Amino acid sequence: MWDDAFPSFLIGLREGLEGGLIVSILVATLVRAGAKSRLPQVWTGVLAAIALAMSFGAVLTFTAASLSATAQEAFGGALSVVAVAFVTAMVFWMRRSARSLSGEIRDKVTDALTMGAGMLVVTSFLAVGREGLETALFLWTTARAADESTGPLTGAGIGLVLAAGLCWGLYRRVLKINLTRFFTATGAVLIVIAAGVLGYGLRDLQEGGVLPGKASYAVDLSGSVDAGSWYSTLVQGVFNLTPTMTWLQVVAYVGYLAVVMSLFVRGVRAPVARPAAREPRQPAQAGASVRCRPAWMVPVAVVAVPAVLAGFVVAFGDAKPAAAQTVAVSETQCGKGFTAPEPGRRTFQMHNTGDKTSEVYLVDPATNAVYGEIEGLAPGTTRDLVATVTGGTYAWRCVPTGGNAVTSRAVWVTGAGGGARAVVPVSEKDLAAPLKSYKTYVDQGLATLVGQTRRLSDDFDGGHLGKARTDWLTAHRTYASLGAAYGTFEDFDQKIDGRPDGLPGGVHDKDFTGFHRIEYGLWHGQNASELKAPAKQLAADAAGLRNAFPTQEFDPGDLPLRAHEILENTLQFELTGDADQGSGTELATADANLTGTRELLTVLRPLLATRAPVLLTTVDADIARLQQLFDSAHHGADWTPVDQLGRATRSRLNGVVGQLLEDLAPVPDLLEIRKSA
Repeated sequence: MWDDAFPSFLIGLREGLEGGLIVSILVATLVRAGAKSRLPQVWTGVLAAIALAMSFGAVLTFTAASLSATAQEAFGGALSVVAVAFVTAMVFWMRRSARSLSGEIRDKVTDALTMGAGMLVVTSFLAVGREGLETALFLWTTARAADESTGPLTGAGIGLVLAAGLCWGLYRRVLKINLTRFFTATGAVLIVIAAGVLGYGLRDLQEGGVLPGKASYAVDLSGSVDAGSWYSTLVQGVFNLTPTMTWLQVVAYVGYLAVVMSLFVRGVRAPVARPAAREPRQPAQAGASVRCRPAWMVPVAVVAVPAVLAGFVVAFGDAKPAAAQTVAVSETQCGKGFTAPEPGRRTFQMHNTGDKTSEVYLVDPATNAVYGEIEGLAPGTTRDLVATVTGGTYAWRCVPTGGNAVTSRAVWVTGAGGGARAVVPVSEKDLAAPLKSYKTYVDQGLATLVGQTRRLSDDFDGGHLGKARTDWLTAHRTYASLGAAYGTFEDFDQKIDGRPDGLPGGVHDKDFTGFHRIEYGLWHGQNASELKAPAKQLAADAAGLRNAFPTQEFDPGDLPLRAHEILENTLQFELTGDADQGSGTELATADANLTGTRELLTVLRPLLATRAPVLLTTVDADIARLQQLFDSAHHGADWTPVDQLGRATRSRLNGVVGQLLEDLAPVPDLLEIRKSA
């Protein structure tokens, strides 16, 4: 997460220190002027500035959420460019003003003291507000670049807390920091980060159709650079440099960095003239005429106005909840109240007016593609369905429990297409052929397993422990390649491949059987006679599973789940070493699990190819990277134990598996059996 957090940490630290210094100088000036009674006015202005920054962030977030996917790209790209402009101006301004900041603010406070409470509130508000707006905009752009990562907010929070501590130390004169050097060093780093944000923003503008050159790539290292490696993640998170970049991105990145960094370095070397000292103004005398107004009016007004304005934008913008259509659902009437919505992100309130629980789908009636769904909408209840609407035809399909599907009248939405993500539903019939192929694969594997476990049992009968270790691994890899995840083989899986976790006697429990029981004995000094019985039991269980498998129930809808769950088990047990009972062959098992996953994707490929061709390309690349890592740990008949992998290698392995799992995550949803089909 730190790769996503660092840019936001730096902006939080720098902007927080800048804003904190301003507040410290304001407070110190009032204290030295003997005007402590005016401190609440300063804090009112600071609070108002914070409220304005948070409101600004809320407006950006809700505004973007109400746009179509293409418009979101253009909106985010434009704001990224604006954020780069703000950060660039801030870097140069602070480099120029760091030495004279204290004197300038003292003069403004002195002027404000002579003009009454309102001006002091406004002075502190303006002094801190600019920093808040810049921070909100830059954090929004970095958070958007990090997708769903919590890194940017975490980094910003740490930076702001650290900045607050530094400002307190400076105010109390506990710390001494050369602010000119600090802002110069951080400014140089921020210029590099801003160059990456500029490239990212321009890419968004290309994706949004605002700028040309979307497919004109200057750099395409996706085939040779491991996107899941630690170094690739670090470079992408901190600098927003990706393995694939267009010509516009590269030219903008290099041009911005060359021009802005040159000007910045030149400005650092140039001498800075110290401003002439000004005669300090005296604050207003106690007897001077000051216009009176209620003490609560200014604080309340200044704090409330930005929050109210933000609430107004959110409430009456495109994302307002009040605009949600209420659509009736029942076994006789489906879609009552549905009218053609405006394009964009829309919320529909689905109310079940019937007496049966229903599945509800927003579909394209021509193709049956599903744009959104609600499962199990109970009678008398209302739930929100959120979907992105673009140009096209839309209708509601209601499928009551035990009843027939009812489809509403279709409506036509005028607008650009391509922004909404629709899923063509899958039926049990569609999954019948893949399921048959997979069952054939498993049945053949079980036949092989039966022979291998019998051979393993014979090894113990003959007292050949060395051969037994080799045959044990061969048979265990065969079983691991069959995709025994989450109860695929019912009770047989626990008998054949169960772990001692949770058993009262642990590895010595009578119910600890199967491959791991034999593994424990082979690598913990047990002799052949002690392992004869567990081996015969394993061979019998393998034969029992083969006989029972043709009659075992296998829900076709579970088949897409296995594509994700097999490697999920691998990450949880094999790659942590939790399943190891002494052989150190966890990576051999993980490699076999990858074989089972590959087989599942092979039988599901015809269905995925028409629904997510890009996903298949990405997953194939992930599998190739993972296979290379497994191959590098395989040396003849030996495998490197997980606990002997280097830290970097183990981190990379976990990262690649995690990335593959993330890319496989949409498969169950894409191939879910929907009753609307």
